[in-house]
Amino acid sequence: MKLYGGWAALLVALLLVWGNPAGAQQAISQRLTLKEAIGLALKKNLSVRVAGTEVDELEGTRERRQASLLPRVSGDALADRQNIYLGAMGISVPIIPSVVGPFAHYDFRLAANQALIDRQAYHNWKASEKLAQASKLSYQDMRDLVVRETGGLYLDGQAAAAELEAAESRVTTSLALEKLARDQHDQGLATAVDVVRAQVQLARDRQNLLLARDAYQTSLLALARFLGLSPGIPLELAERLQFQRVPAPEIGQALHTALEARSDYRSLLTQRESLIEQQKASRARYLPKLSINGDYGPQWRTFRSMAGIGEIQGTLTFTVFDLDRNGERKELESRVQRLSAQIDDLARGIEQDLRKALLDLDSAESQVSVTEAALNLAQRELTLAQDRFHNGVTDNIEVVRAQDTLASAQDDRIMALARHADAGLALARALGATETNYQVYLGER
Repeated sequence: MKLYGGWAALLVALLLVWGNPAGAQQAISQRLTLKEAIGLALKKNLSVRVAGTEVDELEGTRERRQASLLPRVSGDALADRQNIYLGAMGISVPIIPSVVGPFAHYDFRLAANQALIDRQAYHNWKASEKLAQASKLSYQDMRDLVVRETGGLYLDGQAAAAELEAAESRVTTSLALEKLARDQHDQGLATAVDVVRAQVQLARDRQNLLLARDAYQTSLLALARFLGLSPGIPLELAERLQFQRVPAPEIGQALHTALEARSDYRSLLTQRESLIEQQKASRARYLPKLSINGDYGPQWRTFRSMAGIGEIQGTLTFTVFDLDRNGERKELESRVQRLSAQIDDLARGIEQDLRKALLDLDSAESQVSVTEAALNLAQRELTLAQDRFHNGVTDNIEVVRAQDTLASAQDDRIMALARHADAGLALARALGATETNYQVYLGER
């Protein structure tokens, strides 16, 4: 009976899961490291998926342009059986019937065409090849951007989790201090005002705890949305916000590395190479084109007596007058100029991003040290104020002030840690190849 009951319970559970897959999905909790979150984003984020389809589309365009340079072969099969009414042709002979036939005609033919010289088609193919390469670089740049944004959202969650932890610790401290105030009041060492003051501080800390919990859950919802997960799946961050020392590269070498590694910069360079190929194709519109084509196959009135026939011919084509080429030349020249200006501006932007990331990294590292010392002092101040109040030396105004100072020091510490981690992410993005090097600039885990 026990065995039967166990199987029945299992069956009921399976039916519930199958009947409510959404509820079963919500029961699954995911504990994510930053690396796992980035892996999910690179698979499911919409921007990455859209960029992937653009790569496939331009690869198809490249194949179509290449096909214009390759042989084209087609086959035809004709079977014809007909009567002819001679009267409709104006033929009327008394000894000949007005309708002749039926008679049959069969023709099976293979035809081939090959371009021998076509500089315009060749440069169009090379241009599409460059565009396909540029789309792959843009796709990689989108992946790098997704890594950067995922890291930022994960960092927001870590900071919110740290704020929640700090808010919980402040509530715990306020509870203890509120109890201390009541005990002191019962012993005649504190006034009712001290008790009320401690209760007000406790209420304030509880309110801040609710806000911190809401901010943390909101950050998890934003992270889940970006990762392509259902908002109903509970997430948990496996890594806490902490200080990790980041190696700061020398600006000259870093700029050289970034210009070689940044996929967005290399994509623009490749797009300009594609435009140059299009300019060559435009100039080639006046060049002659040579192609060869032919066909071969059996043809006759009956299958038994079919004879093989065919032909081969060469065609030379050249343009005498084409005013459209002048407009196309102006269009391409303006595109090259515009793209060159964008390349120069992006190079300056990369240098700006690098210098700012290095400045922020150095500044944030100093802030972490300063806020660490301030946090220690604030904790020391609260301990001393609590001891003074416990010994009846003073009221708990000093305690409440020390609590506020400690809360401010905790917030400053969290902000400094988050700013330092974000500067590491910004440096990884500015240097390029973010997908492979982001861990270096977030510190070794």
